[in-house]
Amino acid sequence: MKVWHRWTVCMAAMLLALMPAVDALAASISGRSSTEIEWYDDAEGDTAMPAYQYLMLNVRDIDGDGLDFRGYGRLADDFKDEVDIESRLYYAYFEKKDLIDDLNLKLGRQFISTTAGASMMDGLYLDYDNLGPLKLALFGGGDVAYYSGYSADDLMFGGELSGRFFDSLDLGLSYVQKWDNGELAKELFGLDVDYDFRNVLNLYSEVQFDYLSNSVSYFLGGAKYRPNDKWGLRAEYLYSLPVFSATSIYSVFAVNEYEEVMAELTYRIAVGLHTFGRYTREIYPEFADADVFEAGIEKIRTRNFSGYLTGVVREDGDGQDLMGFKARAAYLFNSYVQAGVGLEVDVLDRRIDDEDDETTSSRYWADVTGYITKKVNVQAKIERVESDLWDYYNRGRVRLNILF
Repeated sequence: MKVWHRWTVCMAAMLLALMPAVDALAASISGRSSTEIEWYDDAEGDTAMPAYQYLMLNVRDIDGDGLDFRGYGRLADDFKDEVDIESRLYYAYFEKKDLIDDLNLKLGRQFISTTAGASMMDGLYLDYDNLGPLKLALFGGGDVAYYSGYSADDLMFGGELSGRFFDSLDLGLSYVQKWDNGELAKELFGLDVDYDFRNVLNLYSEVQFDYLSNSVSYFLGGAKYRPNDKWGLRAEYLYSLPVFSATSIYSVFAVNEYEEVMAELTYRIAVGLHTFGRYTREIYPEFADADVFEAGIEKIRTRNFSGYLTGVVREDGDGQDLMGFKARAAYLFNSYVQAGVGLEVDVLDRRIDDEDDETTSSRYWADVTGYITKKVNVQAKIERVESDLWDYYNRGRVRLNILF
């Protein structure tokens, strides 16, 4: 077991040891337990049957002085031994507000998100919010990598300085440094700006700069205009350039940037019912650009019915055209049962060696939720996935949720 992983497991064990003290101090405990069984066919046609046990746990005021704990993870295994399903600890950390005046602390596995970069970290996060209009955050620890192994030499450090000015302008400057097996892998700077004008016009931007390659790796600029509570208009420009670890072999290969221009119009027809239309221009340096048109309507459940219907059309000069739609309808029959059906249908035309290869994929499903009590419910879903290229397979899932 790696050092950082061992340290995190020790934290969980320490929490269990604290449980008697938690009861004695009458701390507040809440959370959710989800037990799930799933079955489906893998790529070789063998039936897999993975099972998951999820647990979300929140313990407030452990010491009677504002010390909290938050954790979420899963145990997993495949009863058929057909697929490799891993258990995961998503987060598990202690949180203390006002450790000393205006200094807050988080210790443990937690998700770090800044404009400079994001990652799961086993370590310490400190933020101090009494610097006039500014707030300072510093963090450091082990960089959790689920898929590429977990080493004591995989580290990350960084910080963020942010603040609000003139009651409408938010600014943030962030920095993230990552180490892979003891070698510097990434060094990124981030800048984010958000300006709100009278709750009608919102201007925002995010920029990420890759210091090791001396290039802008990400830029987002956008505006939202909302003249009233019915109409809304959003426009964005996106630029993205992949950032590979300096220790990875992929870092020596040339990469292409991706650009995107998008405009979206939304309209609220009634309470819980809205519609939208969206146009996106996908810009590629070595391939034909694409025009994507999307439109849809959605009903959020306010009484019994909920659902959506959206369609998409994608056109480009290379024949990578897409025409499809997705729909779902659900109905709450009473306080105990809600059922729904849905489908997604896409037609993708690819031109390979001057020959047309039409691949049609579709997904159909039905789901039902039974509310046994206000804190206990059972969910079930069965779906069929079809493809002209990959044939079809069926998939099912049953989940028991218990809130406490």
